Amino acid sequence: MSSSTPRQPSGIRNKKASHKYLILEKFECGIALKGTEVKSLRSHAASLDEAYARIEREEIWLLGFNISPYKHGNVMNHQPTRPRRLLLHRREIRKLTPKVVQRGQTLVPLRVYFNERGLCKVTLALARGKTHGDRRQDLKKKDQQREINRVLRRR
Repeated sequence: MSSSTPRQPSGIRNKKASHKYLILEKFECGIALKGTEVKSLRSHAASLDEAYARIEREEIWLLGFNISPYKHGNVMNHQPTRPRRLLLHRREIRKLTPKVVQRGQTLVPLRVYFNERGLCKVTLALARGKTHGDRRQDLKKKDQQREINRVLRRR
């Protein structure tokens, strides 16, 4: 028998983000969590579907991130959709602020995962919303690429 290390799960992903938004830049940041939130995240009981980030008073807050209550928690369990503070250096936040103020750009979480040291991290993206035409163009490109791959496999 071969002793291979089990593959770590990739964390919680925002699958709709690449469809809805054009990703301009990515940032890795920490997140301030309570104990029961960490336990729920380790069991993948969370959803990034409606989540977004906002800059307020030189702090970045993650809103709409739903972490289900820990099933073995007690009365002190966390609220599922409370605002959570993201941890970035002040200079990075100051660099991001004018970009977010521009019309049509927003901060969207793409992924929440635990790094090799066991710390919870968020991949945050500076993104611009896609128009209906942009989405159609992306679907056409995917269909064309799928067709090309299909033809190449037959040969």
